[in-house]
Amino acid sequence: MSKITCYRGHIRNWEALASELNIDAKSMSREAREEAILLAAYEAWHEDMGNHLHGMFALAIEDGDKIFALRDQFGTKPFYYYITEDGKLLYGTYIRDILTQPGFEKKLNEKMLQLYLSLTYVAGEETFFDGIMKLMPGQFMIFENEELYIEEYWSPDFAHPDEIAEEKESLEDFADEIHETMQQMFREVKTPDEKVESFLSGGVDSSYVFALSDAEEADTCGYEEARFDESYLAAETAKNLGRKLNRLCVEPEDYFAVVPDVMRDMEQPLGDASAIVFTLGCRAAAEHTKICYSGEGSDEMFGGYNMYRNADRYGENLPSFYVGNTNIMKEDMKEKILKNYDPSVLPIHLAKDIYEETEGYDYLSQMQEVDIRIWLEGDIYLNVDKMSTAAGLEIRMPITDTRMFDIAARLPREFKVNEEQNKVAFRTAAAKVLPEEVAFRKKLGFIVPIRIWMADSKYNQDVVRLFHSDIAEKFFHVDEINKIFDAYVGGDSDLWRQVWTIYTFLVWYEIYFVKNEMREA
Repeated sequence: MSKITCYRGHIRNWEALASELNIDAKSMSREAREEAILLAAYEAWHEDMGNHLHGMFALAIEDGDKIFALRDQFGTKPFYYYITEDGKLLYGTYIRDILTQPGFEKKLNEKMLQLYLSLTYVAGEETFFDGIMKLMPGQFMIFENEELYIEEYWSPDFAHPDEIAEEKESLEDFADEIHETMQQMFREVKTPDEKVESFLSGGVDSSYVFALSDAEEADTCGYEEARFDESYLAAETAKNLGRKLNRLCVEPEDYFAVVPDVMRDMEQPLGDASAIVFTLGCRAAAEHTKICYSGEGSDEMFGGYNMYRNADRYGENLPSFYVGNTNIMKEDMKEKILKNYDPSVLPIHLAKDIYEETEGYDYLSQMQEVDIRIWLEGDIYLNVDKMSTAAGLEIRMPITDTRMFDIAARLPREFKVNEEQNKVAFRTAAAKVLPEEVAFRKKLGFIVPIRIWMADSKYNQDVVRLFHSDIAEKFFHVDEINKIFDAYVGGDSDLWRQVWTIYTFLVWYEIYFVKNEMREA
């Protein structure tokens, strides 16, 4: 008899699945109905069950001597596995599920440091723990008789330019389709008895989600430093919608104090400075709600980043350099600062298969697919999952759904980006429920005043400590990384990303390999 051995997630189309699988789920608790649905889906569809599920999920099912594991299409929930020397499979939705099991041998996968210094997150199948692997988004895995089999059941494939050229839909047609699908998401994403709030920034994504939801209040973060603070835009949106806004003012003392918690709970280093603010925001929201909406996914699907306008200019050079949203440390700098630099370990290799699969596609679609498959999974969704869970908060992302992607995949380029605007079709849809000045507001990004804060000796003492530590000596030429730090403090504020990325790795390494700390399972 099959049984679920681990699962985390939220199945949003549970009502349709329960009807199709003949399960009387309405009287069940959420935990019981999802377990019943997942087991019935496995019995009905086996390896194809992922194509019937919408939502967030990572799970393993024990079926006799066989273990079947599945991860959702976009990778919003992680799944890790490790094969011991005697051929036993260790697995879980947290790395800590594996670290304490018999047969696991903890070693650093130092190759990942070289990739991390460029990307600021852990991309691809490997992790910083040697031998612990990630099941990638849209994949299932079977382990039987000490044999491992992995297959992709879904991938974010944009339409070929020839297919897009045949599209007859107008911009308004696409906007209507986006809006109708968004409304469908909100019919599924919560039950009537669940009380939900919504994260709100100054951007169109969170504003659109908040406007369509029945959330009575939203949560936002701001700063005393006015040029970094977009919470006033969130306040304008909330006022326009006639709803309450809870604002957390993030102070530098609170920001730096929580860094070790973030690196511990993330389980791998993450150099995204906004993750620290997000953590504080999750903790604040969790004081008065257990579920919160967030707007992740639309930038990558619908063409939200300003750099996408340069796709044609990058052109056929993309496969030689574009590996996603961040690339903050070049090879010459890494070669200078790393003691064990390996010239064969290059970030662009992570995207090689994607470029081969999308050869002949338009350059914008290639950039989007790289971001969805590498950046979203490795940075954005990891941050959302780990930090919200650690705070006791559940985040649901209505836009992150294959049905939304199916629309985005068919959009002509001019309905994604043009000379004046990005996310054109998505913004046109959002304008159905938002004022135009909100729907077409320029993208600001989730910026943090860290470039100012970290240069201040009141806040950077732990950076200084670790940059001169035995840990730093183990991996870096300490004089070289301190030259970078000194240049940053001396006025070259653009170097803050390099300093921060080195620092977050050192914090994480100290926690997991010196202090041997981790969150309780």
